[in-house]
Amino acid sequence: MKKDDCIFCKLANGDIPTNTVYEDDDFRVIMDMSPATKGHSLILPKEHFSNIYEIDDEIAGKAFKLAKKMAILMTDKLSCDGFNIVQNNGETAGQTVFHFHMHLIPRYKDDNQKIGWNPTEPSSDELKEILDRITK
Repeated sequence: MKKDDCIFCKLANGDIPTNTVYEDDDFRVIMDMSPATKGHSLILPKEHFSNIYEIDDEIAGKAFKLAKKMAILMTDKLSCDGFNIVQNNGETAGQTVFHFHMHLIPRYKDDNQKIGWNPTEPSSDELKEILDRITK
């Protein structure tokens, strides 16, 4: 189901013109309008899901298969040196549009882009506590 006030629903369903890289019954892949690198694109499901917590399992599986397919195609066609697939959930994690989407980011040597984090050094006890919380 589409959400009438969602910009990504409108882009995914062709209500707003896009630079479409790929389209099928479930998804539209479009070039990002503010790309991190040459070829940066977005996988948009045509149905509205706010984030990974809401997305239908079947559509989620198809999205990851499509991400692999697009990464292979784009790496070949753009001759990039690496590839990031990024998917953010929640404002704290960097999500700015609340429609599930995946970033396909071709990477090039010396492209000056950074995707990373500051590693922490938890103690063995902290790791055990976290493991227990997750697995029990």
